[in-house]
Amino acid sequence: MLDAPLDLTVRPLSGPEELGLFRRLSYVLDHELADDLVTGRRRPEWMWVALRGDRVVARIAWWSKDGKDPLFLDFFDLDDTLPEPERGEAGLRLLEAATAAVVPAGAPRPEYGRFIPPDWREDPAARDVVESRIRVMERTGARMLVERLRLEWRAGTPVPADSGRLRFRTVAGREDLLTLMTPVMEGTLDAHGQADMASGLTAREAAEKHYDEEFAHYSTPQEWWRIAELPDGRPVGFVIPARNSYNPVIAYIGVLPAHRGHGYIDELLAEGTRVLAGQDGVERIRAATDLGNVPMAKSFARLGYVNFERAFDMVWDD
Repeated sequence: MLDAPLDLTVRPLSGPEELGLFRRLSYVLDHELADDLVTGRRRPEWMWVALRGDRVVARIAWWSKDGKDPLFLDFFDLDDTLPEPERGEAGLRLLEAATAAVVPAGAPRPEYGRFIPPDWREDPAARDVVESRIRVMERTGARMLVERLRLEWRAGTPVPADSGRLRFRTVAGREDLLTLMTPVMEGTLDAHGQADMASGLTAREAAEKHYDEEFAHYSTPQEWWRIAELPDGRPVGFVIPARNSYNPVIAYIGVLPAHRGHGYIDELLAEGTRVLAGQDGVERIRAATDLGNVPMAKSFARLGYVNFERAFDMVWDD
């Protein structure tokens, strides 16, 4: 505990013209902020700072798809030159005040996520930065949900030719994909899928939630999506290549339980990569997988995807 309360001013930005103030602390997503404000993915009243005089000692911001509701807490930065416990207390004051103002009363707190260096545990400075944010979140009741690998395919990396073992077709519609997503959810290694079903959702309901909250919002053609079948027409799995607001992405890959262990994951990933790499001007393709999903991580590595970063996600259960 501090001997005396911190002398802080905690407030939202008055408008886009204060973006420079917000940028006095730094994070890897700073370059996206201006466009996010223009497109409505962020709102100034969702972007808060804690000031000591004119010095920014902490900042926080939420993101959304359309500017209607804050969906994800993705900026939470502290002045790491401050000693503890001042650093943590400033962050806690900001987090509690901003959350009370931004998140509607009675609504669940949006998930918190942060991108982190791939070697953060081995680098003392990086570890201090990561753990300081985690400590503040834990003080408000958040818990760690998952750590993820962030992966990138870069233009010029060879993509295997179609081996012919599987036939690929486009997705016929929502029900066509949900029929395959449902069994994939059973026994999934994905922490978010596991959390959905632990909350009481059935595999079908978890699949519907994933489809409606993510896949349905992609503006890129559904004709890019692929279902893989054996030569006799039996479905094996599916891959969702798309483009989000920032990058071409492999949004999802699933292999049906009956066909796991035969190397089909590599062929699905290769097909999704071929679809995206064949579009004009694609310099990189992004993807992510949970740290615990070792088979998926190995598949990305075999296809030449580089683990350039990690991420973690924290959630509140209340």
